[in-house]
Amino acid sequence: MTGPVLKCQAPDPVAFAPYGDLVLPPDEPGKRRFYSEALHQRNETSAPVLHVNNVLPQSLPLSVTRIERHPYAAQCFFPLDVSRYAVMVMPSDEAGRPCPDQALAFLMPGTIGVIFNPGVWHLGATVLDRPGHFTVLMWRGGPLQDDDFRTIAPLTLIAPT
Repeated sequence: MTGPVLKCQAPDPVAFAPYGDLVLPPDEPGKRRFYSEALHQRNETSAPVLHVNNVLPQSLPLSVTRIERHPYAAQCFFPLDVSRYAVMVMPSDEAGRPCPDQALAFLMPGTIGVIFNPGVWHLGATVLDRPGHFTVLMWRGGPLQDDDFRTIAPLTLIAPT
């Protein structure tokens, strides 16, 4: 293992709340749970972009050296065909740089989606066990660049015990 070790925790909407939302189904049949509010934070000249990706599996422990953020719009990952996946988030400092010492990691089942708030540093789509597919929704375009990728000192994600 390289660098600090970060233990993945179970999905926790309260712990994840500063970084976005966990997309969970409603508790009762016939009900709906809305997440539309996350889509309102965006540049006025941007347009919605919806794509499906194909992700090769990784395994834990996982060394993370590359993260991303989208300063001006939320990014939503909805598992289509995923066994499990790793999510890592971290805040920015006052200058917008990532704060790896404040990172959190989650081990997600393929039945829960995530919405990253604008400006949240996060691990890209990282599936475990087998190849997987996510539907990704976000806003792009306009005069502001909304993809920010950074290399960080290695962090190692490990499975919960």
